[in-house]
Amino acid sequence: MFAPLTSRALPSFARQMNMQCIACHTEYPLLTEFGRQFKLGGYTLSTGQDNAPPLAVMLQPSFTHTQAAQPGGAAPGYQANNNFALTQASIFYAGRLFGPYAAALFGADGANFANKFGIFLQSTYDGIGKAWSWDNTELRYADSKTVDGKSITYGFYLNNNPTMQDPWNTTPAWGFPFTSSGLAATPAAGTLVDGSVAGQVGGAGGYVMLANSLYVDVAGYRTLDRHTQKALGVDPDGETQITGLAPYWRLALVRPVGKAGVWEFGTFGMAAETYPGRDPSAGKDRIVDVGIDSQYQQSFAHGDLTALVSWIHERSDWHASEALAATSNPVDRMRSFKGSVNYQFDRTYGLTGQYFKNSGDRDALLFADSASGSPRSDGYVVQADYLPFNKDGGPAFWPRSNVKLSLQYTAYQHFNGAKTNYDGAGANARDNNTLYLETWIAF
Repeated sequence: MFAPLTSRALPSFARQMNMQCIACHTEYPLLTEFGRQFKLGGYTLSTGQDNAPPLAVMLQPSFTHTQAAQPGGAAPGYQANNNFALTQASIFYAGRLFGPYAAALFGADGANFANKFGIFLQSTYDGIGKAWSWDNTELRYADSKTVDGKSITYGFYLNNNPTMQDPWNTTPAWGFPFTSSGLAATPAAGTLVDGSVAGQVGGAGGYVMLANSLYVDVAGYRTLDRHTQKALGVDPDGETQITGLAPYWRLALVRPVGKAGVWEFGTFGMAAETYPGRDPSAGKDRIVDVGIDSQYQQSFAHGDLTALVSWIHERSDWHASEALAATSNPVDRMRSFKGSVNYQFDRTYGLTGQYFKNSGDRDALLFADSASGSPRSDGYVVQADYLPFNKDGGPAFWPRSNVKLSLQYTAYQHFNGAKTNYDGAGANARDNNTLYLETWIAF
């Protein structure tokens, strides 16, 4: 019950800290306690030994096989099954905002202030859709104080994805599975806070960590205008538009366990008034998400164990959507659960298992692609990873680079309301089972 999800590993961070990736991660992007402290510090901790700008690149070539072929092709330009692809490629500017150049730009005194600003800027090429867009992006200011002998770390941020600022891997932005195929069908139903508005919004907030025991984070988000989204590579057509300011909150308690264990238990949520499909003609809907999460992490002599749990409840009052004949019910409720366990042996071999379940009220109009009108999708994900450079760093010509080879299998018991074997209308959840092989290259 109290057993949870994180932040990306980037070579620019490793160069800035003059450390291997395993200082901040078990297997990237799963954070260690030191990695969480680095993130709370606004990506600004540095040993001052690297003179390169904080740039990094990520490539994800892959292979996808689904149990049943997809008629007409898995995507434009791809065959019905057994597809090779570049899932995505990303360019990052991440670390200290002014890189190693703050002293040269502002002098020694000015650098002390300038180096409290950190950035995580990601631009991604979607190899399936053949298009560039901005991805997870955040600007932070962070500092720390000691009051009555207790440490206080605090910060302020601007970002484009609720929960990307969170230091744990239990919230949606950095949750497992960290990557997945873009050529396999995925469950259609999901909660608002779970990536539904990522890249579409801009938000500002602040956080504080008290004595490394209590974490509090509050923010507000609003949908960006159409022209801004299009300029950033995002298609705004048909999206759920947040009107006004949608509050986001986060509260987490942290406790040490034994000599090398850390346990976190918390809650998070978001409340938004929205225009369905950006259509204001019928008024506003109201969507409220409340989540509970927990993460337990334990280090052993030859491995690291991380257990993660996340549960989100969403209530949607369809004042506008029902009037527009987009929903059958005036109110719908949805629930999302993820439970994962990861073990990494010898900092080289990783194995993760997850059970996931989306469920909620039946709504024939809202879930029109479901034969039963149900949003239910549930099943298991098993992933095996091999990180050949994780302990000793990358090859000699680029020592801070890293590679992760992954084999992931997703098995569905229900998929968009359909059951395994038969749902009464001929659909079979098992047809969407997916084998996904990926090489994750970061340099």
